[in-house]
Amino acid sequence: MSDFPLMLSVSGMRGLIGRSLTPPVAARYAAAFGSWLRQSTGEAHPHVVIGRDSRPSGLLVQQAAVAGLVAVGCRVTTLGIVTTPSVAIMTEHRHAHGGMVITASHNPIIWNGIKALRADGVAPPPEQAAQIIQRFHDDQVDYVDVTQLQPIDHDDTTTDVHLQRIFDHLDVEAIRKRKIKVVLDSVCGAGGPATAVMMRELGVELVHLYGEPTGIFPHTPEPTAENLTGLAAAVKEHGADIGMAQDPDADRLALVDETGRYIGEEYTLALSALHVMSRTPGPAAANLSTSRMIDDIAERFGGLVHRTPVGEASVAAMMRQHDAVIGGEGNGGIIWPKVICVRDSLAGAALMLELLATTGKSLSQLVADIPAYSIVKQKLPIEPGMADRAIEQVGKLFADDRIDLQDGIRVDLADSWVHVRPSNTEPILRIIAEAPREDDANALIQKVREALNP
Repeated sequence: MSDFPLMLSVSGMRGLIGRSLTPPVAARYAAAFGSWLRQSTGEAHPHVVIGRDSRPSGLLVQQAAVAGLVAVGCRVTTLGIVTTPSVAIMTEHRHAHGGMVITASHNPIIWNGIKALRADGVAPPPEQAAQIIQRFHDDQVDYVDVTQLQPIDHDDTTTDVHLQRIFDHLDVEAIRKRKIKVVLDSVCGAGGPATAVMMRELGVELVHLYGEPTGIFPHTPEPTAENLTGLAAAVKEHGADIGMAQDPDADRLALVDETGRYIGEEYTLALSALHVMSRTPGPAAANLSTSRMIDDIAERFGGLVHRTPVGEASVAAMMRQHDAVIGGEGNGGIIWPKVICVRDSLAGAALMLELLATTGKSLSQLVADIPAYSIVKQKLPIEPGMADRAIEQVGKLFADDRIDLQDGIRVDLADSWVHVRPSNTEPILRIIAEAPREDDANALIQKVREALNP
């Protein structure tokens, strides 16, 4: 495997700036996407909305991508530094034929990437993503001559449009009346400015950590417990009701309760499901790596959870198929279809505020009302053929248990499960296990690791 990987998957493209991801690479990928849009939509000049997170390399990659899009005849609207869900919303709002986000999500600062979106704001599903990737590999792009080049314009209404969609489905007055105090860690990412506006409009007393979108991450940007010790301490110091953490492109949300205890990302979806289903019972959708908590909550309200491969596009497709009322992924990615069928930390934060306001309970009390599990997530460097070997070896190890092969291999046992799959966004193999006790989850992972390395 190359020391400088270029990841191409259903999640788009990610690479190392100046190494695997250079301006020519970005331009070619964007041109491949634009050419695919022309073919799939029949439009000679598809309209593409493009935004970026706050990484220092963002403008460089965006300008290269815009050049690639324009070169194949696309009309482009730039949005500036905005969240990934905001780009999705603006793609739909502007009736564009596609969208593009310059982001590497939670990856370190040396990475950046390009995420393509369809007209509905959702990433192309696997079969369409494969077509775009093949065009990129084959350099199959349809350049136009100078008479077909289209103008580039800019739209600065993104925050207003995004927040209005949320407020249209939120009990704003109940939240204002509760006067909630929040500590928010935006990790100097794209979500800081818009989320601060939302909090202000909702009457929240906000202590904002790293709210400026400089892209210089003050800590490792993935919103996990070890990276959010500062947030946990700030919640206690300021006597806040809740702590919230976003990732750099603000499509994920992690939580800290009023005692300064890291609740995590899995509870974001579980609590959102609890709130939405209590008002609007119905089905939900979640990926195979997501906690069983959502299944317990759905059962409480007579609903069913439909499982999908990891990836927003897969979850969104399942939600539309079953008219789900809530969905998402256990990484803190909430999909509230009333706003957009895309993971959205702003929508997740709004649901958490409304849940606190309408129940009158603390976050720790709400968490205590949900059956608890321990989920353990590990990762291994991946080698060629390793994913296929993992499926075969884990399948043999658990041959008598319930196996799902939609995405790698997931094994469901009586009171626990384990999921082994290659990452879509990093050159690693993920092993995730959940059980009632942490020791049992760790033992399950160890059993898998021993099978992978006999």
